[in-house]
Amino acid sequence: AGDAVVTEGGENFSQGQRQLFCLARAFVRKSSILIMDEATASIDMATVSVLVMTAFADRTVVTIAHRVHTILNADLVIVMKRGIILEHDKPQVLLDQEESVFASFVHADK
Repeated sequence: AGDAVVTEGGENFSQGQRQLFCLARAFVRKSSILIMDEATASIDMATVSVLVMTAFADRTVVTIAHRVHTILNADLVIVMKRGIILEHDKPQVLLDQEESVFASFVHADK
């Protein structure tokens, strides 16, 4: 009952479903490093949190995030502008600094 045909490029599935397929493939292949460029944009936040914190907990996950709330639980945040590192630290450390660029992004994203 759960079988479905996957057309070329997965065009018969939603963007979120295709993103979940990619994450599942990375998990099954036991990829030790996962690089995502806002790969979770079409997946709800609860699913993203469960996936990253459980399925990929023992792996290195590099997330290029445009929605900063998606990385609040990260081990390390690096804020870059035009290839230059502006700041880096644990998210909570950066949030506690009023002048932090990261903190301003988080406050603007609410």
